[in-house]
Amino acid sequence: MADPRIRTIKIKTGVVKRLTKEKTVYEREVEQQKLRIEKLKAQKKDEYDIRKQEEVLTEGLMMVPDCQRRLLTAYDDLKNIIETEQDLKDSADYLTAQKVLEEAKPQLPKSGEMHMC
Repeated sequence: MADPRIRTIKIKTGVVKRLTKEKTVYEREVEQQKLRIEKLKAQKKDEYDIRKQEEVLTEGLMMVPDCQRRLLTAYDDLKNIIETEQDLKDSADYLTAQKVLEEAKPQLPKSGEMHMC
């Protein structure tokens, strides 16, 4: 029978991987929205359209800190499991989890960055 700890590691690894990607997508969308707004302003478009696009930008900006918070929690959960289950360090899932943690590290909020929420 499969070790339930391996299943937990697989699930937590998937969560960290998904949230890392999600945060990157939200940040990219925010940048695209900023460019869209600048373009509308440069073209002297209707003020109503610009305000609506700024509302979309605000919503996107709110998603980034939320995603960071969830990523940090998932990262810490997976890291704690990896640290406590050292006897599994030769398994492929354990090694994958370590790799995902390393890939997620740059997406974690820097100290003081979470205060933007």
